[in-house]
Amino acid sequence: MTKKKVTMIFQYDASKEKCPVPLVNLRLLLKKMQNNDSCVIKIKASSSIKDIPKLLAKLGYKHTLTTNDENVVEIMITNKEE
Repeated sequence: MTKKKVTMIFQYDASKEKCPVPLVNLRLLLKKMQNNDSCVIKIKASSSIKDIPKLLAKLGYKHTLTTNDENVVEIMITNKEE
């Protein structure tokens, strides 16, 4: 019998935190992520909105950004591109 891997969805609300805290904590979460895991991070600080997508692109993570009514940006991060 093959063992099925459990997919993890990490969630991190950093909408009330200022940089570099969200960036540092996101790096820690990315280290925990495995192949099929994903992460949703909520941010509001303009520096985080600029720096986090740049970091994700540099590291090769697929991600999408959406903005809600309170100007909170939600980034959905999936595994690295193969």
